[in-house]
Amino acid sequence: MFETFEFINEDFPWFFATLAAIFGALTGSFLNVCIYRIPAGRSIIFPGSTCACGRPIPFYHNIPIFTWLILRGKASCCGAPFSMRYPAIELLTAVLFLWVWLIYSPLVALLGMFFVSFLICATFIDLDHMIIPDRFSIGGMVISVILSFIFPALHGVDGLPIASNIQSGVSSIVGALVGAGLVYWIAVLGEIVFRKPAMGEGDVKFVGFVGAFCGWQGAVFSMFGGALVGSVILLPCLLLGRLFGGGGGKAQASGTEAAEAALAEEATGAEGDEVEEVQFGAQVPFGPMLAAAALIYFLGFDAYVDAYFAEFASYFFMP
Repeated sequence: MFETFEFINEDFPWFFATLAAIFGALTGSFLNVCIYRIPAGRSIIFPGSTCACGRPIPFYHNIPIFTWLILRGKASCCGAPFSMRYPAIELLTAVLFLWVWLIYSPLVALLGMFFVSFLICATFIDLDHMIIPDRFSIGGMVISVILSFIFPALHGVDGLPIASNIQSGVSSIVGALVGAGLVYWIAVLGEIVFRKPAMGEGDVKFVGFVGAFCGWQGAVFSMFGGALVGSVILLPCLLLGRLFGGGGGKAQASGTEAAEAALAEEATGAEGDEVEEVQFGAQVPFGPMLAAAALIYFLGFDAYVDAYFAEFASYFFMP
């Protein structure tokens, strides 16, 4: 069986690459359901997909990406428009799954698809509700540690079976501790300096998940790379706010929005993220920036980051 797989993968690399993209689009369709239902405390399995008018959506109108294009973004039963974000998430997941498949071994690529899926869900839920559900942070952390013990290749460990499994698992645990610990102490220091919460507990646990899957190097890069991504996003916002006379302060949610956020947090067991505050009143959650930096690391920047840390450590631990 494995010989057949290797033969097809070597002689027809486009075959499994195409399957990876298709699988990504299908997964993206499911992630849309998770992003919408999990914060509301609803089942992600039952009931099936329904239109805004309440009618069930037939399976042939649930084809990722193409359904939106064919129907031109409108429901076939009542003509109600549906957001372009649905096919965008499906396309994003397809592209990322394909990318992961092309740069990693098949085993690590499959594990990476789990990582990418959790990052996408956490990102869009955080954008919508300013929370990162524990199932994606703590749950992702626990799953990553288990996968690391079972599949040492996830952390690039090769050697005797039991020894390599232990080494990989320990690397995952250390990554989780370094990631969560780093963000926690930065949050504590930030609160002391600025006299207000600098980061939320959701961010602490989320970087712990990144560290458990990518190792401590990935967690450190996610933290500081996320800050850089945030600066790139927020600085133009600050500039626009000044140019167009935006008022300072943090936008206040309406009573309905606040109630929905509270219900979502209670239903998911999530910790609210502390958000970046920009002067013209917009709120920007930090989770998507952490996820973006984690993706940059995992999708090809890891070799450069690991080499930098290795060289940096050599100055302090020279024989």
